[in-house]
Amino acid sequence: MASSFVERVIGAARLDVNTYEEVEADTSALGQAMAVVVMASVAAGIGSLRDGGIKGLVMATVAALVGWFIWAGLTYLIGTKILPEPQTKADMGEMLRTIGFASSPGLLMVLRILPVLGALVGLIISIWMLLAFVVAVRQALDYKSTGRAVAVCLIGFLVYLAIGIGMTLLMGTGAAIMGAATP
Repeated sequence: MASSFVERVIGAARLDVNTYEEVEADTSALGQAMAVVVMASVAAGIGSLRDGGIKGLVMATVAALVGWFIWAGLTYLIGTKILPEPQTKADMGEMLRTIGFASSPGLLMVLRILPVLGALVGLIISIWMLLAFVVAVRQALDYKSTGRAVAVCLIGFLVYLAIGIGMTLLMGTGAAIMGAATP
């Protein structure tokens, strides 16, 4: 019997392998996975309100959504083309569904708005999400080795980070040029 949406969110946050297997196999769960990502993105945005106001909310929300697509694509490519195991068989939908539900702990990112504790809470939730991503990748790619799933996530994170830094530099340079060009 299929779990409810709430049961899946809780199971994914608990790092329950069976939940990730269920989501991987359920081709109709992409909408649910997207809902988790959207909700976690908005939670991250709300958590950023104290630091960045409404602009921070919008930027954090958009960044989290775009990040989900990039992260899923990177892990899919790395996991299926660079570091596959013999039994690895996955499609992009499986990756999007499992990684979407791995964002479940991110629903608590709203707690980053707390004075004093917000940064620590954000760090703990980020580590929790990374662990969920490792479980999601392992299940989506049918890995027997958790170490390989960690490697895929680490390589994917480094590439994702490089892309983010590159985009920031490009946008910063573009903004500087645009600022210099205005009278």
